[in-house]
Amino acid sequence: MPDMARERPHPGPATYVWIAVVLAIITAAEVATFYVQGPLGPVLIPLLLGLSAAKFVMVVGFYMHLKFDSSLFTAFFVSGLTVAATIIVAFILLFLGQQV
Repeated sequence: MPDMARERPHPGPATYVWIAVVLAIITAAEVATFYVQGPLGPVLIPLLLGLSAAKFVMVVGFYMHLKFDSSLFTAFFVSGLTVAATIIVAFILLFLGQQV
């Protein structure tokens, strides 16, 4: 069983609680960012996209155990995130250009 020899130990419950706390903090930062959007100006959208990507990476990495699986699965999720982010940015630029 060569696959069993390469498997890394999974984190314990305390790690998952810390991940949940970090995700809650990021979510609170997203909500706060939305409510104080006036002073942020042009930084608002990239900041929200970055916070969302950070949450995506944490959820996929730990709760879906991707961190402990094959790197092929990581490539699938990263490529999906890249395509989604590119489409979102393209739509934002498209609709911002029409408002001028």
